[in-house]
Amino acid sequence: MTTRRKFLTTGAVAGAAGLAAPAVHGQSVIKWRMQTYAGPALAAHVIDPAIASFNKIAEGQMEIELFYADQLVPTGELFQAMQRGTIDAVQSDDDSMASPTEVTVFGGYFPFASRYSLDVPVLFNQYGLNEIWDAEYSAVGVKHISAGAWDPCHFATKDPIRSLEDMKGKRVFTFPTAGRFLAQFGVVPVTLPWEDIEVAVQTGELDGIAWSGITEDYTVGWADVTNYFLTNNISGAWAGSFFANMDRWNELPDNLKELFRVCCDQSHYYRQWWYWGGEASLRVNGTKMELTSIPDEEWATVEAAARVFWDEIASESDVKAKVVEIFKQYNADMEKAGRPYRYT
Repeated sequence: MTTRRKFLTTGAVAGAAGLAAPAVHGQSVIKWRMQTYAGPALAAHVIDPAIASFNKIAEGQMEIELFYADQLVPTGELFQAMQRGTIDAVQSDDDSMASPTEVTVFGGYFPFASRYSLDVPVLFNQYGLNEIWDAEYSAVGVKHISAGAWDPCHFATKDPIRSLEDMKGKRVFTFPTAGRFLAQFGVVPVTLPWEDIEVAVQTGELDGIAWSGITEDYTVGWADVTNYFLTNNISGAWAGSFFANMDRWNELPDNLKELFRVCCDQSHYYRQWWYWGGEASLRVNGTKMELTSIPDEEWATVEAAARVFWDEIASESDVKAKVVEIFKQYNADMEKAGRPYRYT
């Protein structure tokens, strides 16, 4: 893999027109270009195995060329590139790729919508989110293939956070909607290219990161430049999806559509256990970051603020109101179900 800068400067793409050209499917092998939100170290877990399996099983009928974060286009331009056909498929959350849909704010980390990683697939497959996402993306020429859970959202910082007061003024790399929510507690959200985050922490441009759980912190190198990990999280699981340009998707024969879905499901499953086990193991055995916590009674004010935030988002459109109502119903059901679904 090359970096985005090398990709654009070594002639790998013959000008803007070459980059914008859609994939050609008249050849014997169908070829797709896919970009993930993840950098190479993280992609080794969250996407590489699934694409390698797809290409192997497709046996020459189709081949997917995978690009990592910001290699073809910046993450914030992923949706537009896919919609145009510059990229055939994408792995990302709705929020990071700035999709022009009513469900964009719910991708990534919507505050306290989930507590555990299993919440995300249940919300999509049993509580109706799949149908809403399908309708929203079909309306803008994109196929929403499937959603899955990643890790929870925690702070990794250079200085310790042991109270809400400690969060004030912290310049933090985070997701757009998470940053919007956290700003009320004095957090200063910062947007930078993914590959620049580690250096930005080292130089002092960033005070910390609220982008992932501890597994990613260790995997991508952020644990090497931060000293503390806050055990409180603002979401139990990141919600991300696989998407494809609608025309490219419709051109595929049914067997390849099914194969792609199966490989996406395998990717979701891999992340389910990789993150779940990694979060616990690194809290217990990790040596690079000291764990800190904000007391439960103080953190409860953040959880209460999230419900106010939900209502604020719900007031923006009928679709958003419908999704928020599903979140409310789901969480109420889980609380009524009791242990092990919710500990109150």
